Amino acid sequence: MRIDIVCPIPTTIESCLLSGIVGRARKQGLVEIVLHNLHDYADNRFGHIDDTPYGGGAGMVIRCEPVFACIESLQREREYDDVIYLTPDGELFTQDIANHLSLANNLILLAGRYKGVDQRVRDALITRELSIGDYVLSGGEIPAAVIVDAIVRLLPGVISDAESALDDSFQDGLLSAPVYTRPAVFRGMEVPSVLRSGDHEAIRRWRYQQALNRTMKRRPDLLNTPPTKR
Repeated sequence: MRIDIVCPIPTTIESCLLSGIVGRARKQGLVEIVLHNLHDYADNRFGHIDDTPYGGGAGMVIRCEPVFACIESLQREREYDDVIYLTPDGELFTQDIANHLSLANNLILLAGRYKGVDQRVRDALITRELSIGDYVLSGGEIPAAVIVDAIVRLLPGVISDAESALDDSFQDGLLSAPVYTRPAVFRGMEVPSVLRSGDHEAIRRWRYQQALNRTMKRRPDLLNTPPTKR
């Protein structure tokens, strides 16, 4: 898989892409991630990529020229499954979407900043718009890093224990059950006996019930929302 991230401030996320699971996946050649600085595609000698909005109002807007120049140059080199714009008013990013995107060959993530990008970029270039939550950040670089992490950990060979990713919260529409490790007793707090029983069917049933209880208590909305099919 190759992921191209187009953004105004690449240094915001460079360290996230060099460490942990994503960093290891890159070193192993399981994913290629390339950062593109929008300022390198500016059509002026000052490297400016933004301008004031038509109609007035506060803030600045990323201009069409650098975004079109960057994305179209990438599209001339290879075919992309999706060109994704990270924006607060996009579709809420979920585990189902991460699962779907992990099957892609090539993705472009466009990180906005300021008041966003010129609408003509969204109309002509973008195939999907995603948000990581109902709040506003300074830019789309951090959401891009979040989405990359969620996708990359699902790629074959990235996590040595493949079942670990399958047991994550949201994979089956439920939050994860509680987890424990040694020691069996710590400050009077005991690990549930069923987890030490060796009875795998009983453990499976316990974990399912715990996951269901936790979801009902913390995220009952998940129980009323069927998984997205894409």
